[in-house]
Amino acid sequence: MISVYRLKPRFQNLLRSSVRRLFEKGVTANQVTVGACLGSLLVAALVAGFASHHWLYALIPLWMLLRMAFNAIDGMLAREFGQKSRLGAYLNELTDVIADSALYLPFALLPGVNSLWVGLVVALAIISEYAGALGPMIGASRRYDGPMGKSDRALCFGVLGAGVATGWLPLDWIDWLLIVIAVLLLATLHNRVRQGLAEVEKQSAKE
Repeated sequence: MISVYRLKPRFQNLLRSSVRRLFEKGVTANQVTVGACLGSLLVAALVAGFASHHWLYALIPLWMLLRMAFNAIDGMLAREFGQKSRLGAYLNELTDVIADSALYLPFALLPGVNSLWVGLVVALAIISEYAGALGPMIGASRRYDGPMGKSDRALCFGVLGAGVATGWLPLDWIDWLLIVIAVLLLATLHNRVRQGLAEVEKQSAKE
């Protein structure tokens, strides 16, 4: 399944030297995780608080890029520098859902946008991430299947934010785009459950 997530290894390679410098300065994976979440909440609050100033929606794509870097950095610090922890696993899953929800919600404040569709996308995003995180509970890996995983949603909402900020995206198109995202989230939920079950069945067949 095509997903922006497949580009993650290349992105990580670009950040590897920076990650090493952060480690040498004593920065921890959990600090990066919490910092990225707090940054997301701040950006979301700023955009929502001044939603009538559409140019502020440009902060969303800019922050999405930075946040993708932070997400890659905290994972590399955890895996490559011995900072994996049970607390870190909780923080990684919970802060992602909190940050995503916060960054999507300001779109409900745009004139002509139906908040129902924004709420549906937020709910389906949470459920699809929950489905992915349930993989280990049944003996599978954490599932990141697309077509509308976290990185894909970041790209979509980044483009939406840029479109609103520049005025190139008619606001009455946003509801339809949100419906498309919701459909792709349903496909993502299906794929994560199906692939998780298939992974377990394959492991059982080998035993």
